[in-house]
Amino acid sequence: MAVGPTLRSSSSPGGAVLSASGDWTGAHAADLERLSQAAFAPEGKLTIDIESVGRLDTFGVWALERLQRCATEAGVEARIAIPRDARADLFAGVEKALSRQRRQIARGDTLANWLEGIGLSTRAFAVDFAAFLDLVGRLTFCFWQGLRSPSRLRLRSAIHHLDRTGLRATPIIALMCFLIGCILAQQGFFHFQRFGATNYVVDLVTILVLREIGVLLVTIMVAGRSGSAYTAEIGSMKMREEIDALRTMGLDPIEYLILPRILALIVAAPLLTIIGNGAALYGAGVVAATYGDMSPAVYLERLHEAASHIDLEVGLIKAPVMAFVIGAVAALEGMKVQGSAESLGLGATASVVRSIFFVIVLDGIFAVLFAAVGM
Repeated sequence: MAVGPTLRSSSSPGGAVLSASGDWTGAHAADLERLSQAAFAPEGKLTIDIESVGRLDTFGVWALERLQRCATEAGVEARIAIPRDARADLFAGVEKALSRQRRQIARGDTLANWLEGIGLSTRAFAVDFAAFLDLVGRLTFCFWQGLRSPSRLRLRSAIHHLDRTGLRATPIIALMCFLIGCILAQQGFFHFQRFGATNYVVDLVTILVLREIGVLLVTIMVAGRSGSAYTAEIGSMKMREEIDALRTMGLDPIEYLILPRILALIVAAPLLTIIGNGAALYGAGVVAATYGDMSPAVYLERLHEAASHIDLEVGLIKAPVMAFVIGAVAALEGMKVQGSAESLGLGATASVVRSIFFVIVLDGIFAVLFAAVGM
């Protein structure tokens, strides 16, 4: 039976004592609001005793913290006598949240605070990067064990995820690449016709699609579609303690959950890149015939001259590396989910943003490396 919250005042040699009792929960929000704004004489010391409190939740802890803060603002030296039981963890969590909020409110635009922000961001990046390297190492170890003992490679699970990330993604990726090919060709014909160089539009579109646009568009869509799904799935398992259950049964979550998903991405990305390249070039051909007054035979001839197996290889080499990074980032963000819907949402958002960022960075690194080797 619920018992309303009460406060009883008494005196002791060490100062005034407020003894709290009853249930300090959100169900009694109106009473807690009134009690937390109690007035105090600006002298002496105050101890808030919660030994007799029944049920207690974060709202009740917040009310007690506010009671202490009101007393402090009135000039009274106040403290909460926190028992050494489960309630201590509840107080610690609320105090941590309040301290973070106070720091954010007190933080100004001073140089010291700006430098502090840079330091905190750098430390967070270093922690995330170390966790990423640890995950890569564990994935490599699990894959090596799978090669030594093929029965440990969960190929059935990998094929299932290949169907989800590859086959079912084909229509939307083909459509998007088709539209991008149309746009590139239309812009090329529109601008190149000023110089009478419309024949070179095919060269432009072919090289761009095979080397850059095709693989970039495919991997960005994979990051948004499959990467966020992986984060949501693994994060939901983390919230429901299914990952802890796997560890209890002696199963490695990396080998059981993450490796099959990443293998599926690594296989799917090059195949989707080939499909995306074909759709983009087909879209460019449609625009060339309808907008650029170029016959299909001329377009195919120019395409044959412009296309190079090196350009295709460049795109196909990038695809599995980018897919691996997308899968690893998605899995890492999923494993970082704490246990709330907000944490899951933030993890999915961070997964997509970071995956796209790393995909673009990797594309730049590959561009430099391929230029250095003459590809």
